[in-house]
Amino acid sequence: MHDSTLWRQDARVIALVGLAHGTSHFYHVILAALIPWLKPEFGLSYSELGLLMTVFFVVSGVGQAMAGFVVDRLGARTVLFSGIALLGLSAVMLSSAHSYAQLMLGAFLAGCGNSVFHPADYTLLNQRVSKARLAHGFSVHGIAGNIGWALSPLFLTFVAARTDWRTALLCAAWLPLAVLALLVWNRHVLRPEPAVIPAAGATAVADVSAFGFLKLKVVWLCFAFFLISAVALAGIQTFAATSLVSLYGMSLGTATSAYTCFMFASAAGMAYGGFLGAGSRNHDRIIMLAFGAAALLSLVLAAAVLPAWMAVVLMGLIGLVTGISGPSRDLMIRAAAPANATGRVFGVVYSGLDSGLALGPLLFGALMDANRPSAVFVFIGIFQALVILTAVGVGGSTRVTAPAKTA
Repeated sequence: MHDSTLWRQDARVIALVGLAHGTSHFYHVILAALIPWLKPEFGLSYSELGLLMTVFFVVSGVGQAMAGFVVDRLGARTVLFSGIALLGLSAVMLSSAHSYAQLMLGAFLAGCGNSVFHPADYTLLNQRVSKARLAHGFSVHGIAGNIGWALSPLFLTFVAARTDWRTALLCAAWLPLAVLALLVWNRHVLRPEPAVIPAAGATAVADVSAFGFLKLKVVWLCFAFFLISAVALAGIQTFAATSLVSLYGMSLGTATSAYTCFMFASAAGMAYGGFLGAGSRNHDRIIMLAFGAAALLSLVLAAAVLPAWMAVVLMGLIGLVTGISGPSRDLMIRAAAPANATGRVFGVVYSGLDSGLALGPLLFGALMDANRPSAVFVFIGIFQALVILTAVGVGGSTRVTAPAKTA
Protein backbone atom coordinates (compact mmCIF):
# COMPACT_ATOMS: atom_id res chain seq x y z
CA MET A 1 0.00 0.00 0.00
CA HIS A 2 1.29 3.46 -0.93
CA ASP A 3 2.49 5.45 2.09
CA SER A 4 0.08 8.35 1.53
CA THR A 5 -2.84 5.93 1.23
CA LEU A 6 -1.72 4.12 4.38
CA TRP A 7 -1.42 7.44 6.21
CA ARG A 8 -4.98 8.40 5.25
CA GLN A 9 -6.30 5.02 6.33
CA ASP A 10 -4.48 5.24 9.67
CA ALA A 11 -5.75 8.76 10.27
CA ARG A 12 -9.32 7.78 9.47
CA VAL A 13 -9.32 4.77 11.79
CA ILE A 14 -7.69 6.75 14.59
CA ALA A 15 -10.23 9.59 14.22
CA LEU A 16 -13.27 7.28 14.19
CA VAL A 17 -12.11 5.20 17.16
CA GLY A 18 -11.14 8.36 19.03
CA LEU A 19 -14.58 9.86 18.46
CA ALA A 20 -16.23 6.73 19.84
CA HIS A 21 -13.93 6.79 22.87
CA GLY A 22 -14.69 10.44 23.52
CA THR A 23 -18.40 9.61 23.52
CA SER A 24 -17.78 6.87 26.10
CA HIS A 25 -15.91 9.25 28.41
CA PHE A 26 -18.57 11.93 27.96
CA TYR A 27 -20.97 9.48 29.60
CA HIS A 28 -18.60 8.68 32.47
CA VAL A 29 -19.48 11.95 34.18
CA ILE A 30 -23.06 12.70 33.14
CA LEU A 31 -24.28 11.91 36.66
CA ALA A 32 -21.35 13.58 38.44
CA ALA A 33 -21.91 16.77 36.43
CA LEU A 34 -25.56 16.92 37.51
CA ILE A 35 -24.97 16.39 41.25
CA PRO A 36 -26.06 19.99 42.10
CA TRP A 37 -29.48 19.20 40.51
CA LEU A 38 -29.92 15.53 41.43
CA LYS A 39 -29.08 15.99 45.13
CA PRO A 40 -32.00 18.31 45.98
CA GLU A 41 -34.37 16.77 43.41
CA PHE A 42 -34.18 13.30 45.00
CA GLY A 43 -32.96 14.26 48.50
CA LEU A 44 -29.77 12.19 48.18
CA SER A 45 -26.58 12.20 50.23
CA TYR A 46 -23.15 12.37 48.58
CA SER A 47 -22.67 8.69 49.40
CA GLU A 48 -25.91 7.78 47.62
CA LEU A 49 -24.86 9.84 44.61
CA GLY A 50 -21.48 8.13 44.70
CA LEU A 51 -23.23 4.75 44.69
CA LEU A 52 -24.90 5.60 41.37
CA MET A 53 -21.48 6.09 39.81
CA THR A 54 -20.26 2.94 41.53
CA VAL A 55 -23.06 0.94 39.89
CA PHE A 56 -22.11 2.41 36.50
CA PHE A 57 -18.47 1.39 36.84
CA VAL A 58 -19.06 -2.00 38.50
CA VAL A 59 -21.33 -3.00 35.63
CA SER A 60 -18.87 -1.56 33.12
CA GLY A 61 -15.92 -3.34 34.73
CA VAL A 62 -17.57 -6.76 34.84
CA GLY A 63 -18.99 -6.25 31.36
CA GLN A 64 -15.64 -5.10 30.03
CA ALA A 65 -13.89 -8.33 31.00
CA MET A 66 -16.67 -10.27 29.24
CA ALA A 67 -16.72 -7.92 26.25
CA GLY A 68 -13.08 -8.71 25.50
CA PHE A 69 -14.01 -12.34 24.76
CA VAL A 70 -16.96 -11.23 22.61
CA VAL A 71 -14.69 -8.87 20.66
CA ASP A 72 -12.19 -11.66 19.92
CA ARG A 73 -15.06 -13.91 18.76
CA LEU A 74 -17.48 -11.59 16.92
CA GLY A 75 -15.24 -8.68 15.94
CA ALA A 76 -14.72 -5.25 17.45
CA ARG A 77 -16.94 -3.31 15.06
CA THR A 78 -20.23 -4.99 15.93
CA VAL A 79 -19.54 -4.78 19.65
CA LEU A 80 -18.59 -1.10 19.41
CA PHE A 81 -21.80 -0.19 17.59
CA SER A 82 -23.96 -1.90 20.22
CA GLY A 83 -22.20 -0.08 23.07
CA ILE A 84 -22.77 3.35 21.54
CA ALA A 85 -26.46 2.59 21.04
CA LEU A 86 -26.83 1.56 24.70
CA LEU A 87 -25.29 4.84 25.88
CA GLY A 88 -27.91 6.86 24.03
CA LEU A 89 -30.71 4.71 25.43
CA SER A 90 -29.37 5.12 28.98
CA ALA A 91 -29.50 8.93 28.75
CA VAL A 92 -33.14 8.78 27.66
CA MET A 93 -33.94 6.48 30.58
CA LEU A 94 -32.12 8.69 33.11
CA SER A 95 -33.93 11.79 31.85
CA SER A 96 -37.29 10.18 32.66
CA ALA A 97 -36.31 8.93 36.15
CA HIS A 98 -38.62 9.82 39.04
CA SER A 99 -37.02 7.69 41.76
CA TYR A 100 -33.61 6.61 43.00
CA ALA A 101 -34.28 3.10 41.69
CA GLN A 102 -34.86 4.48 38.18
CA LEU A 103 -31.62 6.45 38.38
CA MET A 104 -29.91 3.22 39.39
CA LEU A 105 -31.41 1.39 36.41
CA GLY A 106 -30.22 4.13 34.05
CA ALA A 107 -26.72 3.94 35.53
CA PHE A 108 -26.79 0.15 35.05
CA LEU A 109 -27.70 0.49 31.36
CA ALA A 110 -25.03 3.16 30.82
CA GLY A 111 -22.47 0.83 32.41
CA CYS A 112 -23.45 -1.94 29.99
CA GLY A 113 -22.89 0.41 27.06
CA ASN A 114 -19.60 1.70 28.40
CA SER A 115 -18.19 -1.80 28.92
CA VAL A 116 -17.38 -2.44 25.25
CA PHE A 117 -15.14 0.49 24.40
CA HIS A 118 -11.65 -0.41 25.58
CA PRO A 119 -11.51 -3.97 24.22
CA ALA A 120 -13.19 -2.90 20.98
CA ASP A 121 -11.18 0.32 20.53
CA TYR A 122 -7.77 -1.17 21.20
CA THR A 123 -8.47 -4.20 19.03
CA LEU A 124 -9.40 -1.92 16.12
CA LEU A 125 -6.32 0.24 16.63
CA ASN A 126 -4.01 -2.77 16.81
CA GLN A 127 -5.59 -4.36 13.73
CA ARG A 128 -6.10 -1.32 11.52
CA VAL A 129 -3.30 1.15 12.34
CA SER A 130 0.27 0.66 11.13
CA LYS A 131 2.87 0.00 13.81
CA ALA A 132 4.72 3.25 13.06
CA ARG A 133 1.65 5.31 14.01
CA LEU A 134 0.26 3.12 16.77
CA ALA A 135 1.69 5.23 19.62
CA HIS A 136 0.04 8.30 18.10
CA GLY A 137 -3.18 6.30 17.73
CA PHE A 138 -3.10 5.55 21.45
CA SER A 139 -2.33 9.21 22.11
CA VAL A 140 -5.34 10.44 20.10
CA HIS A 141 -7.51 7.77 21.74
CA GLY A 142 -6.60 9.10 25.18
CA ILE A 143 -6.94 12.73 24.12
CA ALA A 144 -10.43 12.10 22.77
CA GLY A 145 -11.40 10.46 26.05
CA ASN A 146 -10.17 13.43 28.04
CA ILE A 147 -11.99 15.85 25.77
CA GLY A 148 -15.16 13.86 26.44
CA TRP A 149 -14.52 14.11 30.18
CA ALA A 150 -13.89 17.84 29.90
CA LEU A 151 -16.85 18.71 27.68
CA SER A 152 -19.44 16.65 29.54
CA PRO A 153 -19.73 18.81 32.70
CA LEU A 154 -19.52 22.03 30.67
CA PHE A 155 -22.30 20.93 28.32
CA LEU A 156 -24.58 19.40 30.93
CA THR A 157 -24.28 22.22 33.48
CA PHE A 158 -24.77 24.81 30.72
CA VAL A 159 -27.99 23.18 29.50
CA ALA A 160 -29.27 22.28 32.98
CA ALA A 161 -28.71 25.83 34.28
CA ARG A 162 -30.78 27.27 31.44
CA THR A 163 -33.48 24.58 31.28
CA ASP A 164 -33.39 21.60 33.68
CA TRP A 165 -31.41 18.43 34.27
CA ARG A 166 -33.86 16.26 32.32
CA THR A 167 -33.46 18.37 29.19
CA ALA A 168 -29.67 18.23 29.61
CA LEU A 169 -29.76 14.43 29.57
CA LEU A 170 -32.06 14.33 26.55
CA CYS A 171 -29.66 16.62 24.71
CA ALA A 172 -26.78 14.33 25.70
CA ALA A 173 -28.62 11.40 24.10
CA TRP A 174 -28.13 12.94 20.64
CA LEU A 175 -24.33 12.58 20.83
CA PRO A 176 -24.10 8.76 20.60
CA LEU A 177 -26.85 8.75 17.97
CA ALA A 178 -24.82 11.07 15.74
CA VAL A 179 -21.57 9.18 16.38
CA LEU A 180 -23.21 5.83 15.63
CA ALA A 181 -24.53 7.17 12.32
CA LEU A 182 -21.03 8.34 11.36
CA LEU A 183 -19.43 5.01 12.30
CA VAL A 184 -22.01 3.03 10.35
CA TRP A 185 -21.38 5.28 7.34
CA ASN A 186 -17.64 4.46 7.62
CA ARG A 187 -18.09 0.81 8.65
CA HIS A 188 -15.86 -0.49 5.85
CA VAL A 189 -12.87 1.28 7.43
CA LEU A 190 -13.48 -0.54 10.72
CA ARG A 191 -14.02 -3.98 9.19
CA PRO A 192 -12.82 -6.80 11.47
CA GLU A 193 -9.58 -8.57 10.70
CA PRO A 194 -9.34 -12.37 10.77
CA ALA A 195 -7.38 -13.83 13.67
CA VAL A 196 -3.73 -14.45 12.90
CA ILE A 197 -2.72 -18.10 13.21
CA PRO A 198 0.81 -18.44 14.66
CA ALA A 199 3.29 -20.07 12.31
CA ALA A 200 4.18 -23.70 12.95
CA GLY A 201 7.10 -24.02 15.30
CA ALA A 202 6.72 -20.48 16.69
CA THR A 203 7.68 -20.07 20.32
CA ALA A 204 4.59 -19.90 22.50
CA VAL A 205 4.58 -17.07 25.01
CA ALA A 206 1.36 -18.03 26.74
CA ASP A 207 -1.24 -20.79 27.08
CA VAL A 208 -3.17 -20.92 23.78
CA SER A 209 -6.50 -21.59 25.51
CA ALA A 210 -9.10 -18.85 25.77
CA PHE A 211 -8.22 -18.21 29.41
CA GLY A 212 -4.48 -18.92 29.22
CA PHE A 213 -3.55 -15.24 29.37
CA LEU A 214 -4.99 -15.08 32.91
CA LYS A 215 -1.99 -17.09 34.11
CA LEU A 216 0.34 -14.24 33.22
CA LYS A 217 1.49 -12.24 36.24
CA VAL A 218 1.96 -9.13 34.12
CA VAL A 219 -1.75 -9.09 33.18
CA TRP A 220 -2.71 -8.80 36.85
CA LEU A 221 -0.04 -6.18 37.48
CA CYS A 222 -1.60 -4.15 34.66
CA PHE A 223 -5.02 -4.68 36.24
CA ALA A 224 -3.67 -3.38 39.58
CA PHE A 225 -2.14 -0.40 37.78
CA PHE A 226 -5.52 0.62 36.39
CA LEU A 227 -7.40 -0.12 39.60
CA ILE A 228 -5.19 2.12 41.74
CA SER A 229 -4.82 4.95 39.22
CA ALA A 230 -8.59 4.94 38.62
CA VAL A 231 -9.36 5.41 42.33
CA ALA A 232 -7.31 8.61 42.21
CA LEU A 233 -9.03 9.68 38.98
CA ALA A 234 -12.44 9.01 40.51
CA GLY A 235 -11.65 11.45 43.30
CA ILE A 236 -10.84 14.13 40.74
CA GLN A 237 -13.87 13.40 38.55
CA THR A 238 -16.52 13.20 41.24
CA PHE A 239 -15.60 15.45 44.16
CA ALA A 240 -12.55 17.56 43.25
CA ALA A 241 -14.73 20.52 42.22
CA THR A 242 -16.82 20.31 45.39
CA SER A 243 -13.66 20.01 47.50
CA LEU A 244 -12.08 23.05 45.85
CA VAL A 245 -15.16 25.12 46.70
CA SER A 246 -14.80 24.16 50.39
CA LEU A 247 -11.01 24.46 50.58
CA TYR A 248 -10.43 27.64 48.59
CA GLY A 249 -13.78 29.44 48.82
CA MET A 250 -14.08 29.61 45.04
CA SER A 251 -17.37 29.53 43.14
CA LEU A 252 -18.71 26.28 41.68
CA GLY A 253 -18.12 27.71 38.21
CA THR A 254 -14.44 28.34 38.94
CA ALA A 255 -14.08 24.90 40.50
CA THR A 256 -15.66 23.29 37.44
CA SER A 257 -13.22 25.27 35.30
CA ALA A 258 -10.37 23.79 37.33
CA TYR A 259 -11.61 20.30 36.48
CA THR A 260 -11.91 21.31 32.82
CA CYS A 261 -8.36 22.65 32.98
CA PHE A 262 -7.24 19.28 34.37
CA MET A 263 -8.84 17.45 31.44
CA PHE A 264 -7.59 19.71 28.65
CA ALA A 265 -4.09 19.76 30.14
CA SER A 266 -4.23 15.98 30.31
CA ALA A 267 -5.14 15.90 26.62
CA ALA A 268 -2.14 18.12 25.83
CA GLY A 269 0.05 15.81 27.91
CA MET A 270 -1.16 12.82 25.93
CA ALA A 271 -0.29 14.55 22.65
CA TYR A 272 3.28 15.01 23.86
CA GLY A 273 3.25 11.55 25.44
CA GLY A 274 2.58 9.99 22.03
CA PHE A 275 5.91 11.27 20.72
CA LEU A 276 7.65 10.44 23.98
CA GLY A 277 6.27 6.90 24.04
CA ALA A 278 7.06 6.24 20.39
CA GLY A 279 10.71 7.09 21.00
CA SER A 280 11.19 5.09 24.19
CA ARG A 281 11.30 1.47 25.31
CA ASN A 282 11.22 2.32 29.01
CA HIS A 283 7.55 3.17 29.26
CA ASP A 284 7.41 2.27 32.95
CA ARG A 285 9.95 4.96 33.80
CA ILE A 286 7.91 7.64 32.06
CA ILE A 287 4.90 6.54 34.10
CA MET A 288 6.84 6.55 37.38
CA LEU A 289 8.08 10.11 36.90
CA ALA A 290 4.63 11.35 35.83
CA PHE A 291 2.72 9.88 38.76
CA GLY A 292 5.41 10.88 41.26
CA ALA A 293 4.98 14.49 40.20
CA ALA A 294 1.17 14.18 40.26
CA ALA A 295 1.21 12.83 43.83
CA LEU A 296 3.29 15.76 45.07
CA LEU A 297 1.04 18.31 43.36
CA SER A 298 -2.07 16.69 44.87
CA LEU A 299 -0.63 17.00 48.37
CA VAL A 300 0.12 20.67 47.74
CA LEU A 301 -3.53 21.16 46.73
CA ALA A 302 -4.66 19.43 49.94
CA ALA A 303 -2.63 21.86 52.06
CA ALA A 304 -4.73 24.81 50.78
CA VAL A 305 -1.88 27.26 51.36
CA LEU A 306 -2.01 28.82 47.89
CA PRO A 307 -4.47 31.36 46.43
CA ALA A 308 -7.52 30.02 44.59
CA TRP A 309 -6.19 30.84 41.13
CA MET A 310 -3.12 28.71 41.83
CA ALA A 311 -5.39 25.78 42.66
CA VAL A 312 -6.70 25.95 39.09
CA VAL A 313 -3.10 25.96 37.81
CA LEU A 314 -2.18 22.97 39.99
CA MET A 315 -5.16 21.01 38.69
CA GLY A 316 -3.91 21.69 35.17
CA LEU A 317 -0.39 20.54 36.05
CA ILE A 318 -1.72 17.31 37.56
CA GLY A 319 -3.64 16.68 34.34
CA LEU A 320 -0.56 17.44 32.23
CA VAL A 321 1.81 15.02 33.94
CA THR A 322 -0.71 12.18 34.17
CA GLY A 323 -1.65 12.72 30.53
CA ILE A 324 1.98 12.33 29.45
CA SER A 325 1.94 8.79 30.87
CA GLY A 326 -1.14 7.69 28.84
CA PRO A 327 0.41 6.45 25.57
CA SER A 328 3.28 4.79 27.45
CA ARG A 329 0.70 2.99 29.58
CA ASP A 330 -1.10 1.60 26.52
CA LEU A 331 2.14 0.58 24.82
CA MET A 332 3.24 -1.15 28.02
CA ILE A 333 0.01 -3.17 28.08
CA ARG A 334 0.25 -4.01 24.37
CA ALA A 335 3.68 -5.48 25.07
CA ALA A 336 2.10 -7.71 27.72
CA ALA A 337 -0.68 -9.06 25.45
CA PRO A 338 -0.21 -12.50 23.83
CA ALA A 339 -1.03 -12.90 20.13
CA ASN A 340 -4.74 -13.19 19.29
CA ALA A 341 -5.78 -12.14 22.80
CA THR A 342 -5.82 -8.37 22.39
CA GLY A 343 -9.53 -7.97 23.13
CA ARG A 344 -9.40 -10.30 26.13
CA VAL A 345 -6.29 -8.72 27.65
CA PHE A 346 -7.48 -5.14 27.20
CA GLY A 347 -10.92 -6.15 28.45
CA VAL A 348 -9.62 -7.69 31.67
CA VAL A 349 -6.92 -5.09 32.26
CA TYR A 350 -9.19 -2.12 31.64
CA SER A 351 -11.84 -3.63 33.91
CA GLY A 352 -9.39 -2.49 36.60
CA LEU A 353 -10.07 1.06 35.45
CA ASP A 354 -13.80 0.62 35.93
CA SER A 355 -13.27 -1.15 39.26
CA GLY A 356 -11.26 1.80 40.55
CA LEU A 357 -13.80 4.29 39.23
CA ALA A 358 -16.48 2.25 41.03
CA LEU A 359 -14.67 2.19 44.40
CA GLY A 360 -13.45 5.79 44.28
CA PRO A 361 -16.83 7.57 44.55
CA LEU A 362 -17.69 5.56 47.67
CA LEU A 363 -14.42 6.50 49.38
CA PHE A 364 -14.44 10.16 48.38
CA GLY A 365 -18.19 10.52 48.92
CA ALA A 366 -17.71 9.33 52.51
CA LEU A 367 -14.91 11.88 53.00
CA MET A 368 -17.16 14.67 51.74
CA ASP A 369 -20.03 13.55 53.98
CA ALA A 370 -17.55 13.71 56.88
CA ASN A 371 -16.66 17.28 55.81
CA ARG A 372 -13.04 16.40 55.00
CA PRO A 373 -12.38 18.12 51.65
CA SER A 374 -8.60 18.26 52.16
CA ALA A 375 -8.55 14.48 52.71
CA VAL A 376 -9.94 14.08 49.19
CA PHE A 377 -6.71 15.42 47.71
CA VAL A 378 -4.54 13.61 50.27
CA PHE A 379 -5.99 10.27 49.23
CA ILE A 380 -5.75 11.20 45.55
CA GLY A 381 -2.01 11.78 46.10
CA ILE A 382 -1.59 8.51 48.01
CA PHE A 383 -3.16 6.44 45.26
CA GLN A 384 -1.11 8.25 42.60
CA ALA A 385 2.03 7.32 44.51
CA LEU A 386 0.94 3.66 44.75
CA VAL A 387 0.64 3.55 40.95
CA ILE A 388 4.45 3.78 40.78
CA LEU A 389 4.82 0.37 42.46
CA THR A 390 2.67 -1.36 39.85
CA ALA A 391 4.49 0.38 36.98
CA VAL A 392 7.78 -0.97 38.32
CA GLY A 393 6.35 -4.49 38.35
CA VAL A 394 4.86 -4.29 34.84
CA GLY A 395 8.00 -2.78 33.36
CA GLY A 396 10.22 -5.45 34.88
CA SER A 397 7.95 -8.25 33.65
CA THR A 398 7.68 -7.00 30.06
CA ARG A 399 11.45 -6.59 29.79
CA VAL A 400 11.84 -10.22 30.84
CA THR A 401 9.25 -11.54 28.35
CA ALA A 402 10.33 -9.35 25.43
CA PRO A 403 13.17 -11.67 24.31
CA ALA A 404 10.73 -14.62 24.31
CA LYS A 405 8.26 -12.74 22.11
CA THR A 406 11.02 -11.73 19.75
CA ALA A 407 12.09 -15.35 19.46
